[in-house]
Amino acid sequence: MSLRSQMLKGILEGCILSIIHQQPTYGYEISVILQEYGLENISEGSIYPILLRLQKEKLIIGEMRKSEAGPKRKYYQLTEDGNEALKEFYLQWEAIKNPVDNIVHQGG
Repeated sequence: MSLRSQMLKGILEGCILSIIHQQPTYGYEISVILQEYGLENISEGSIYPILLRLQKEKLIIGEMRKSEAGPKRKYYQLTEDGNEALKEFYLQWEAIKNPVDNIVHQGG
């Protein structure tokens, strides 16, 4: 597993929670949004196991809804616990991101 893959694995859950927080979303749409933000190598095959785990942990709930194009889709939304987990992710991310940016950009 590449270093990039290892780092992404740790933050992908928080990114997915953040996307779902913005609006109820289905799996393929999450993949598209991640790609739009520059995470091109994230496959649906990586996203669905995370969605299943988040559902098991009761951080998100899924609801089947009609789709205007094709079959029904499972839309995910955050639970109250999911909102709390997202807040914790933001705190942890800030605690890591700023020091790492400072170290990486120090050499210049």
